Amino acid sequence: MTILEYIGSDCPEHWREAIGQSDWKAGKMLWRLLTEGTLEALCGAGARVLLLTEGGALLSFCTYAPQDDVPDKSLTPWTGFVYTFPRYRGHGYAGLLLDRAAALAAADGHEYLHISTNEVGLYEKYGFTYWKDMTDYRGNPSRVYRRRSHD
Repeated sequence: MTILEYIGSDCPEHWREAIGQSDWKAGKMLWRLLTEGTLEALCGAGARVLLLTEGGALLSFCTYAPQDDVPDKSLTPWTGFVYTFPRYRGHGYAGLLLDRAAALAAADGHEYLHISTNEVGLYEKYGFTYWKDMTDYRGNPSRVYRRRSHD
């Protein structure tokens, strides 16, 4: 398995279309943002898409970005759009990407990596702890978790 970055990969069109095959609404949104070239408009300059691949197969993906759907620019960085394709679930593959995102946060000098989600019990197994409730850009409540970027 290899972790690639969408931007700078040898075949971004292949990976973009693979992201578009996800059965998740947010995955389709990420596909649209990549297709339209508007990822940075939502997630900030320098937003990255991390891809866990094996051969030509996309197993899991997520973003590492300065901002997310919580419009508090004082909090950065964020991970989001975390998805593992159904046939690859149960192996901790998303955790490999979240570890990479945390390493990027540490390398960028940040103490915490944040995630906005309404999932309970999912991200805790990857080192995230509930921090507080916030409001997303649509006006909906969201649970914000954070993880230390380094031990």
